[in-house]
Amino acid sequence: MGNKEKGAAAERELLHMLCEEGFACVRVAGSGLMSHSSQASDDSCDLLAGKFKRKYAIEVKSCKAKKKYLSKGQIENFLIFSEIFGLEPVIAVKFSRQGWFFLKPQHIEKTKTGLAISLRTAKKHGKTFEKFVK
Repeated sequence: MGNKEKGAAAERELLHMLCEEGFACVRVAGSGLMSHSSQASDDSCDLLAGKFKRKYAIEVKSCKAKKKYLSKGQIENFLIFSEIFGLEPVIAVKFSRQGWFFLKPQHIEKTKTGLAISLRTAKKHGKTFEKFVK
C-alpha cells in the first residue's frame, strides 16, 4: 500500500470513529487546491468535523516512526483554510501501536528543514481520541 492509500485509509478510519461518536464528518475531496493561491498548495485539510458548537478542520497524519515530518507550506495552507472557514485547526496523528493524538498547531515542532510532530510531544500536549471526543 502506497503513502496515498495509507493516508486515505487513516482518514477513513478517523472519519468512521468520529461519526460513531456523533460527529458530522466528511472527507475533503480534492484537498490540495486552494483558489486564492497562485500555486497549487500541499493541502487544505483532510476532514471537516463538527458536533454542535465544536467545528474542526482536521489534518490527518499517520506514521510508523516516532516522529512525523510535515512541510511548512502544507501547515501554512491548512491554517489559512481553517481561518477562512472559521474552523478550529487540529492535527490528528496516528502513531503505530499508540493510537490517535489530536494537537493544536502551536505544538508542532520546528526542525532545520521543516516541521515535525514527535510521539513524545503528542503524548505531552495532545489529546487522545477519547479525550478529544468528550
